[in-house]
Amino acid sequence: MRHTPSFMPVQPAPPRCAGLGLWARHAALCLGLGAAAAWAEPAPPALSTGSWRLSDETWQLPHGETMGMTGGNVLLQVHPNLKLGVGSYGAVRGQRGGFITLGLAAEGRWPIDPDWALEAGAFVGGGGGRGGLTLAGGGLMLRSHLGLSYELRSWGHPSARLSLGYSQVDFPSGVIRSRQPYLAYEYDFSSPLLPGWHEATGTRAAAAPSAADAPARAQAFSLTARHYRIAPGVVQDDGGAQHPTMELLGAQWIAQLDERRYLRLHAEGAMGGRSTGYMQILVGGGYRWPLAGGRALKLQAAAGPAGGGKVDTGGGLLIETGVALEQPVSRQFSIEMGLSRLQAPSRSFKTDAIDLKLTHRFAIPGVSAQQAAANLGAWDSRALRLRTINQRYSGASANWRTLPDQTVDNLGIALDHFVGTAQPDRRWFLTGQGLAAHTGKAGAYMTGLFGAGIQQDWGARWYTEVEGLIGAAGGGGLATGNGFVLQAMASAGYRLHPQLSLLASAGRMTAPRGPFKADVLGLGLAWQFTGLAQR
Repeated sequence: MRHTPSFMPVQPAPPRCAGLGLWARHAALCLGLGAAAAWAEPAPPALSTGSWRLSDETWQLPHGETMGMTGGNVLLQVHPNLKLGVGSYGAVRGQRGGFITLGLAAEGRWPIDPDWALEAGAFVGGGGGRGGLTLAGGGLMLRSHLGLSYELRSWGHPSARLSLGYSQVDFPSGVIRSRQPYLAYEYDFSSPLLPGWHEATGTRAAAAPSAADAPARAQAFSLTARHYRIAPGVVQDDGGAQHPTMELLGAQWIAQLDERRYLRLHAEGAMGGRSTGYMQILVGGGYRWPLAGGRALKLQAAAGPAGGGKVDTGGGLLIETGVALEQPVSRQFSIEMGLSRLQAPSRSFKTDAIDLKLTHRFAIPGVSAQQAAANLGAWDSRALRLRTINQRYSGASANWRTLPDQTVDNLGIALDHFVGTAQPDRRWFLTGQGLAAHTGKAGAYMTGLFGAGIQQDWGARWYTEVEGLIGAAGGGGLATGNGFVLQAMASAGYRLHPQLSLLASAGRMTAPRGPFKADVLGLGLAWQFTGLAQR
């Protein structure tokens, strides 16, 4: 008989930050990060390099239980000793598959000698999962770490390092208080990202490389939809019958290593079936065989944390293998159809999947930001924006929650791509957003949204914008039906700096196939920057 983990009743500690005080803390955090970025900027192309960081550690839970956690951070260099970015932690060992958090990360590094350095970092986020109300409370997660890193130059990897250290994790409104060693691998990348918005001018510095001379690195971004046909005999984590189908919506990022090999990051959430709250974050790679007519055959594999919605992923590790056929429909866009197999090694969950992806293919210059900035005319400039967001949900329907009727605060990020200018003071944008609960006894609630909006300037500093979003949401006792949600938002923004804005938002989120309706109030900070792509 399979053991279903349970806890004796534990009275969670009183929330240490709630209500307006938490909003003030979020605003202070955002402004502090913005001030750090502005203070740290030594030259216009400050955000030119960064790193991917993967870590592994084991948390100690009440009653002797343990939970193996894998972390993934994307960090951008804003100062020689400071990186800021976003991150996620997910369960891959133990009995809590689906325990996943999202949030903001910072890391400092101070060299000791050419190979060794002291590192310290912090993470503030939200989330939870199986047992989330007891373990994570409202969902707020605080993590700090201190360790030593070693450069792998002598091993033939000049852009990579290994780290060993000690971390501390705290869920202030839950029961998790854990201290443990960690092991991390970090890989540096260089991507010309220029602070603020720049237009390609066509000018060229004599020493700058031309578009033909500069190397380019192929990338791809996809919107993904999947249909799961779950194998007979699969049961839920409580032993009940698993619904035989599930639909998911998500996004994928691909970075080509060469003409055929690539890395991929893939995140999805349930929006159909009976597994509301299920989420998966997969990291892997693949091999691409070019075929006639621009088509390509792709073999790929990935692994990562997954669970929620009573899906029986055990400790949380999910492994995927698959094949796909890519068909170009234009120079930059393609459609991809795929078949894949996913399985949780530690439990019964396994499924076949049919995948459909709409992919935008592009290439970024493989040069430093300084070189690219001196030669903007050789590249297409992409106006981008990163927002840190706190959103508060207040019930707008009688049965919007299955738990006590109280507000829920969510922390997350949005990445916006401004795609054109209808008028000099009006800009359209595409947006992708991810948020996780951190107060309101809603640990484990998460949402992933995609949509579009328009921004209208009202003078040099003030602007307004509206956006419409669709996506998947669930967990934390919010009654989102099968997980499909719609959200509409209106915002007012004030430019504190040419690169930095403060936004206040209001809107409504609804679940068309569930009773969930909530009024949404938001507060956020937005950084404007320019990405460069090959013409």
